[in-house]
Parts: sequence; structure tokens; C-alpha cells
Amino acid sequence: MKYARLTKEQFEELHQEFINFLATQSITADEWSNLKANKPDLAEMELDMFSDLIWEGALKKAEYIEHFAPKHIYLFHLKENKMHAIVVNVKNDIDITTQEGYDWLRENLLDDNVEFLQADKNYSDDKNLDKFKMIEQGASITKGELYHYFHKLIN
Repeated sequence: MKYARLTKEQFEELHQEFINFLATQSITADEWSNLKANKPDLAEMELDMFSDLIWEGALKKAEYIEHFAPKHIYLFHLKENKMHAIVVNVKNDIDITTQEGYDWLRENLLDDNVEFLQADKNYSDDKNLDKFKMIEQGASITKGELYHYFHKLIN
């Protein structure tokens, strides 16, 4: 398995897609029930293959990822050949993962305790795996509104 198995909730949401996936492998509902009961290892492999397929599609489409930490916001624009990062650093005792801290940041963007950094980062040989590792560390795929806001602010 290349990525991670989808959660039970994600499988439930993607129920029809999973049925279609099994159908492409000529596995009927009865055969799926039989696999789960009599060949659980094979059923597990099917779940893993489907999970990887879903992850691969989502990661391929992802254009923006963001990650909030108590003192930093990491905003990434996932371009074709590299990613562009904007990092917002808070250099005081404010925790921007709280509502109060985030409100403080919004009201004090030009404060000396707020620092903006930008950099380009190349992908490894597997850019989707690079994106997935960021998600595993707590980042989320977004539509890029925050990235664009800060990009416009600092450029």
C-alpha cells in the first residue's frame, strides 16, 4: 500500500465508487461477500488498492495545501514542477491555532512579531507521495484562498 487505507466513513461515502471499482475487476456483490468471509487477506488487498486509487486521484488534483501550527502557518501552492511555500511566523506568545490567536494575527499582520517567508521547493521523484506526507503531518488540501490572500499581501 502506497498511502493509507481510507477510514470506514470515507468508504461509506465512496460506497458507489467502491462498487464500480469491484465491478472493473469483475467482482460481484456475492463474490465480495465471499471474499470477505473466506479470503480476508484478498479482501484487504482490494480495500488497499481502492484506497490508493482514491488517494492518487485526490493528490493529483490538489493545488493547495495548508498547515497550521501554534506559531506558523504553512501555505503551499502545488505547481506542476515544484511547490511554492508561504510561511507566516508569529514570534510572540500568541497561539494562532486558537480563535483568539488567529483573530490577533488577522488584526496585526503588519506587527513586528509577524514574519513572512517564501520559498520554492522541488518535489522528490514522487510528488504525490510528497503531498501525502504533508497531509499525514497534519496539512489539509484547500482551495487556496488563504495562500492567495497572503501571496497578494506580501508581493
